[in-house]
Amino acid sequence: MTLVQYSESESDSEPRNSPGPVKKPRHDINPGPSLPPLPAAFHNLYASSTRVSVQDNPSLHGGRTRVIPHVEGNWPTHLYLEWYPRKDDLSLLADVIAQCGRVPDENAPIVHSLLHSDLGAQLPLHISLSRPVVLRTEQRVSFTETLQKAIHDSHVLSFDVQPDTLYWSSNYEKTRWFLVLGVQRPRHDGLNRLLKLSNDSLARFGQPPLYASSTREQTSASILNMSSTLNSEDFSGCFHISLAWSLSEPSAKERERVARIDLRALRGINVGFDSVKAKIGNVVGSIPLEKSL
Repeated sequence: MTLVQYSESESDSEPRNSPGPVKKPRHDINPGPSLPPLPAAFHNLYASSTRVSVQDNPSLHGGRTRVIPHVEGNWPTHLYLEWYPRKDDLSLLADVIAQCGRVPDENAPIVHSLLHSDLGAQLPLHISLSRPVVLRTEQRVSFTETLQKAIHDSHVLSFDVQPDTLYWSSNYEKTRWFLVLGVQRPRHDGLNRLLKLSNDSLARFGQPPLYASSTREQTSASILNMSSTLNSEDFSGCFHISLAWSLSEPSAKERERVARIDLRALRGINVGFDSVKAKIGNVVGSIPLEKSL
């Protein structure tokens, strides 16, 4: 089922053939309490857009090329931490994206926001715990069970992170560049611990790790003015939240301009995570973390 948005004019109950303006009733000046937030499981039901083609057609996706092609029996898989920003946080993020897109240079990359869909619906943001990988049909259940047990036995607590840096980073194929927020290392090192659990679980099914030693230097090199040095087990400088994307590689000048944007307001945001999301095909599962005291 697809959710359809209607404009305010379409929801108006005023007759179209009315002979003149109709005075609308006053709304209650003391409205009741606002509706409660949607349950987290609701977002999983609509985590995937409607498939409009089984072929890789970039014209249907803003020029983007599918990283993992459709192959019968293969299930594209992604592990991540999901975040739905609050209204105030969305406003701050939108302002940062707008600053990055406001460039007089015609050769500057065209920036596409990841905050909302084409219909204006809010989209979730995330921190990746895996690359886009592929599981076979017969591996789906056993992999899910393996990951669930690893997270349960680890006793990783739910945690918050704070945004720290802003920079451009490419995907592994260098077909897209992403405007991303780097985040500070959380209390109890939850990001590194979950990354290791993800990498270890995927390795048992022949899948490559995210942020191996060979990729750490490449990723950290794209972060300007990075103050900490990464060791062999600490990938804190690699975790990020993608805000927007572009098909064009940003120039060195554009990277420097982005790095100078004032992030003081964004650094006050608390981004909370209480579960790990496992998207296998179009099905999203949620593995809860232990509640922090």
